[in-house]
Amino acid sequence: MGAKHVELNLTVNGESVRRECDARTTLLDLLRDHLELTGTKKGCNHGQCGACTVLVDGKRVLSCLTLAGLSNGVEVTTIEGLGTETALHPVQDAFIRHDSFQCGYCTSGQIMSAIGMLAEPWASDDDEVREAMSGNICRCAAYPNIISAIQEVRKDMETEHA
Repeated sequence: MGAKHVELNLTVNGESVRRECDARTTLLDLLRDHLELTGTKKGCNHGQCGACTVLVDGKRVLSCLTLAGLSNGVEVTTIEGLGTETALHPVQDAFIRHDSFQCGYCTSGQIMSAIGMLAEPWASDDDEVREAMSGNICRCAAYPNIISAIQEVRKDMETEHA
């Protein structure tokens, strides 16, 4: 029995992408292996660590648990689709200023999850942010710095909208 292939049309980091892949391909493998966007990390590959978090239509998604075939027609944003070297996304900038990464392996997933969380209507105090980010594991335990970076961006966003 041969593998069934699916044809995909989606937008990745603002660019239209058309690919055919095995129906069993995950979104993570599509991004890393087919599109060579290696900023999204394969951590546990079981949806437990959050290293593979990307945004799908603006919502955070564990790409290791998402079949690429279910992503037809969606808009995917990866860490590569955020800022540039000279104009970082505010969350990327805050992570650097707050030293919110140690080894850096989880950083792309943490940043994507933080951006998704900041767009959600909850998690305003530190405890709620910890809960909202609990699906993203940092084996170096940079959690206090991650929380302070997120809170700084939240305050800046609130100031802009006040």
